[in-house]
Amino acid sequence: MALETSIEFLKGIGTERAKLIRNVLGISTVEDLLTFYPIRYIDKSKIHKIGNIAKDTETDIQLKGKITDIQEVVYEKGKRLSAKFRDETGTMDLVWFRYTNWMKEAIPLNQEIFIFGKVNFFNGNFSMPHPEIEVDEKKALQGTLLPVYPGSEKLTKRGITNKLFQTVIFNLLKDLPNLIQENLPDYLMKSMKLIGRLNSFYFIHFPKDLKQFDEANRRLKFEEAFFFQLGYGLKKLHQKTKSFGNPFPIVGEYFTNFYENNLPFELTNAQKRVLKEIRIDMKRSTQMNRLLQGDVGSGKTMVALLTMLIAMDNGFQSCLMAPTEILAQQHFNSIKELLQNTNINVRLLTGSSKTAERKIIHEELENGQLSILIGTHALLEDKVKFQNLGLAIIDEQHRFGVAQRAKLWAKNNIPPHILVMTATPIPRTLAMSFYSDLDVSVIDEMPVGRKPIITAHRREKDRLSVYNFCREEIEKGRQIYFVYPLIEESETLDYKNLMEGLESVMNFFKSYNVTMVHGRMKPAEKDANMQYFASGQAQIMVATTVIEVGVNVPNASVMVIESSERFGLSQLHQLRGRVGRGAEQSYCILMTGDKLSKESRTRIKTMVATTDGFKISEVDMELRGPGDILGTQQSGVVDFKKLSLIEDSAIIKASKLAVEKILEQDALLTRPDNQMMKQYYIKQYKGKNKWSQIS
Repeated sequence: MALETSIEFLKGIGTERAKLIRNVLGISTVEDLLTFYPIRYIDKSKIHKIGNIAKDTETDIQLKGKITDIQEVVYEKGKRLSAKFRDETGTMDLVWFRYTNWMKEAIPLNQEIFIFGKVNFFNGNFSMPHPEIEVDEKKALQGTLLPVYPGSEKLTKRGITNKLFQTVIFNLLKDLPNLIQENLPDYLMKSMKLIGRLNSFYFIHFPKDLKQFDEANRRLKFEEAFFFQLGYGLKKLHQKTKSFGNPFPIVGEYFTNFYENNLPFELTNAQKRVLKEIRIDMKRSTQMNRLLQGDVGSGKTMVALLTMLIAMDNGFQSCLMAPTEILAQQHFNSIKELLQNTNINVRLLTGSSKTAERKIIHEELENGQLSILIGTHALLEDKVKFQNLGLAIIDEQHRFGVAQRAKLWAKNNIPPHILVMTATPIPRTLAMSFYSDLDVSVIDEMPVGRKPIITAHRREKDRLSVYNFCREEIEKGRQIYFVYPLIEESETLDYKNLMEGLESVMNFFKSYNVTMVHGRMKPAEKDANMQYFASGQAQIMVATTVIEVGVNVPNASVMVIESSERFGLSQLHQLRGRVGRGAEQSYCILMTGDKLSKESRTRIKTMVATTDGFKISEVDMELRGPGDILGTQQSGVVDFKKLSLIEDSAIIKASKLAVEKILEQDALLTRPDNQMMKQYYIKQYKGKNKWSQIS
């Protein structure tokens, strides 16, 4: 037998059951079955007394006694089997709602037996529905914790029960020494105090006690984290040694002139630190792959521009690709304004760009007159050819597919340096895991003079006071956002609510100018309305989440988010970042209904408590899971059998440090004591994270 052997050849399964197990649980091979880990364990080593059972007992328990009476009870909806069970301390009812005549006759009366199951307490009496019955004391009093595996009604109906999995896996473990080889080096297991791989499978399926379970659990989690990190570590090493890039040794006139004469504000220490990290990367003749994390308004665009000026000083072109036209337009406006006192040529290319404009862009790119191009995925078109692209900056890269990004890298013979920017804070464990092949920079400081946004939770009964507060802010010369949800599944109803909201706002704020922006508008109309607000002519903007990114109005000091319980944490945080962009105190008011789910309460409470994007991202991951945050659920990249990205940050960190140390000492894994590890990685993991081969 081998790990690749189909489970149909295992005793107790066969062809038909194997097919059903594969369809329901995705288990096809012996290896799949070995890594089909229990979800909990049953302790049959103890015998409980009826008189000592606690009313709130939640675990399955075992009792020893006699069934003294059994009868069939007929009632309106059917019938059930009911029995009296006694031990020396009391009695309880046993009940079967599904049974056969054969089963009824097989139940032993007035004979010492063991029963096992979950106890219910109702009307002052204990009962146990569908108990397991065992006559043999040796079989009843198991010396190990018994595994409970994931199952389904569909499987149970076909006789594929937990008992079957217990039996099949127990028999399989007898053959384990022939199936399982160690895959971690001795020195690593000793330093990490890990048990061997063989024992980890014995102990995870049939542990004698919780200590054995903990040892097995830790070993299997570490193994998953370690080989995942090893894949990224090898890739990062490959990038640094084999992935050629154009070195940018010069910091010249373009950078210096802008920095000394046109910089509108002093850079924060965090911005200076990040620029230094980027500068060191780009000096090398290997391709830079750096992730730049920074909260909304922390100054990532300024860092991006300064990096592009370094590229220009070295004779190279740059591009900045954003996921939406609004965001691309925002970057273009910001950068064009910053460069207004220079002769640097910067242009915008989106799906809306006119043919004549496109023609100019294509010509200037190819002849080298255009130094900086900003745009959407329109940059990926085959017609867009650079003379010498040296730097590619991607904003919110998770919104672009791997194939799309690969097209951008191919715009130059030697791949451009890559700077990936995100305003979506990435939880630490995700950054350690899924961006391990990138060098990570963080802007963790806001520009001088920015005041933290005050966030408050209000309900419908508070609407009048919220409106009055907004009016007071407008009287001070400020502007207000009212944001409504517009979700695809309920778009018609949401659109109606948006229009009703607009009417309500216009009725109350009659003496002020109100404008509206939503996704159904034509781009020209949307831009005109946004400009009307940005110029200060309109005091209020009613909008959907199209303003989540790309709107920069420093004079806007209040954001009212309607039905905020319907927004995710990340989205609420992004929306809030549209205010607080000037020097004045800003406010975010979260309006909700009176009834909130537990999850909604957690989101609102988190938003009120902190403006720290990284703290918010940790809570967001606990609520939504890592797959949704990464946008990679469909590719199975978070499909760990044991490891939890939420709970196991210590193990992930330890595995990352272990991989870094090993590759520092043996980059090609040629040492004899690393051979088992290398062969296992090649067989099991190589290619499994292909999705990330492009940063």
